[in-house]
Amino acid sequence: MDLDQYGRPEPPTDAGETATLKAFLDFLRATVGWKCTGLGPAELGRRISTSSMTLGGLVHHLAFVEDHWFSYWLLGRPRSHPWAEVDWASSPDWEWESAGQLSPEELLARWREAIEASDRAIETVLGGHGLDTLTERAWPDGTRPSLRWVMVHMIEEYGRHCGHADLLREAIDGATGE
Repeated sequence: MDLDQYGRPEPPTDAGETATLKAFLDFLRATVGWKCTGLGPAELGRRISTSSMTLGGLVHHLAFVEDHWFSYWLLGRPRSHPWAEVDWASSPDWEWESAGQLSPEELLARWREAIEASDRAIETVLGGHGLDTLTERAWPDGTRPSLRWVMVHMIEEYGRHCGHADLLREAIDGATGE
């Protein structure tokens, strides 16, 4: 695996669909990690302009989204800790708001653990029917998206948040880059 100048894995240009999707997801995950490198609690909690978004909140949100799509939806498992204990009806943005209660090490460890669990879920499903495997849980209308859909959705989710991370990091210390 080739790494770029920021330590991110370069997606292959000639791989199959599964490897390409996974490689782009890993690239975007690594981008978020890079944008958080070397930051302390104050920096991870810094807001810009009128937005309530912080890099710490973004990382905590992505930890939740990893668990939400790959464990809860894809595998049909109950929500894991800490997500299972949250009263989402009274605190729908809990993952964003609670990030400041964690140290940078705890926050990044929670996110990395969620990624590792997601990768195990992907491998489990790929051993069955591959990208065409439908989620265990269905939406209210009965639709069950495929693993392919979940992976593309996660690429979109990370892609959007990588843009946020770029802006937040630049506001923190002027660091820029792809």
